[in-house]
Amino acid sequence: MHKGKLSLLLFVSLCAVVIQINADNDEVPLTKLGAKTGPTLKFFYCYSCGYRKVYEEYVGIIRQKYPDLQIDGENFTPPGYNLLIAKILGTVRIVIIVLIISGVNIFQRFGQPEPSLWRWCIDNRFYACVIIFFLCNAVEGQLVASGAFEIHINDIPVWSKLETGRIPQPPELFQIIETHLHMQFLDVDVGKIGFNK
Repeated sequence: MHKGKLSLLLFVSLCAVVIQINADNDEVPLTKLGAKTGPTLKFFYCYSCGYRKVYEEYVGIIRQKYPDLQIDGENFTPPGYNLLIAKILGTVRIVIIVLIISGVNIFQRFGQPEPSLWRWCIDNRFYACVIIFFLCNAVEGQLVASGAFEIHINDIPVWSKLETGRIPQPPELFQIIETHLHMQFLDVDVGKIGFNK
């Protein structure tokens, strides 16, 4: 019976790790034929800070003025080991919740006495799982929250909220785009390309 529970626990833990790893590799690369040419505006924003909505609003505003400009956006990767620690914490959270739900006394398997906290978790499975879930989510959120709202034009950084402490106003962003488009197309009238309306 105990070997069955342990096997099930290991299987569920392995599945959680595989799902976590596969979730990071969902990006589909563009082929050379499918890639758009011309200037690219790229946003890197902190999703956990709620900046995705700001990004979507800016895309709408920018598309009205520059309909041919390619605009991409993605979550800003937190610096250092924060992302790795958050992923490990997420996996540990799942393993602990599975251990609590299955009622496995992992300490007994290692020849250690059962702590009173673990006994409380086993006796109050629902509450323990909810508490662990929300506490780990809060810590993970703090680890990946960067506060970033970075803007690049053709892979050249043109605005950084991490450096300036604020998000650019739309007129500022339009001025930045205009400046970079004029610098890129010095010998061509930008109005004829369709980027200036």
